[in-house]
Amino acid sequence: MKLKVNGKDTETSAATIMALWQEETADLELESNRGYAISLNGKVVRKAQWDTTPVSENDQVEIVRAMQGG
Repeated sequence: MKLKVNGKDTETSAATIMALWQEETADLELESNRGYAISLNGKVVRKAQWDTTPVSENDQVEIVRAMQGG
């Protein structure tokens, strides 16, 4: 299915927000999703709901990583 992830057209087979996060961060080899936030069609999805929140064709997803600095 086609989604827009962080403003880019993306083809994915992910069925949930968690699966999409895992696909999008696979190359980083992260131990956890700590420090990440995700919005689906403009609404923040709580981490407790990532496993059960489905993604659908043409959804817009923003994956944001918190960083320190100034």
